Amino acid sequence: MSTPHQLRRNRGFTLLEILIVVAIIALLASIAAPAYQRMRKRSQAVMVKEDLRMIDDAIGQFAFEKNKGSGTTVVFADLKPYIKANTLLYATGADLFGNPFGPTFTVSTYPYPPSPTYEALKDVTDTAFWSPFGTPP
Repeated sequence: MSTPHQLRRNRGFTLLEILIVVAIIALLASIAAPAYQRMRKRSQAVMVKEDLRMIDDAIGQFAFEKNKGSGTTVVFADLKPYIKANTLLYATGADLFGNPFGPTFTVSTYPYPPSPTYEALKDVTDTAFWSPFGTPP
């Protein structure tokens, strides 16, 4: 039979054990946090690139339906009917950071990301990432 002193000893964790576990969790979090931030920014860049693809497709559809030639200037209001409704791009004409695309686009020329968005995402993307859309002028 065990004594009451022995039972009490095995019931919980010591302060040292708890501190070691907390230190290990903090170490893992400090390793994972930068990777998470980088993945988040990269996914934001992919979303902006998808918006550019939608704009480019809308420009092509608009030019085809309205018989507009290469070099014709187009505004976002002209493209809105060709963009999927109930999206942020359709509602605002801007990217997820609130920076507007355009204000004008040219038929047969790829659109490019807004300058502030490009600068905000530059650390997780390179010039090749934005291809074929390119970088802001």
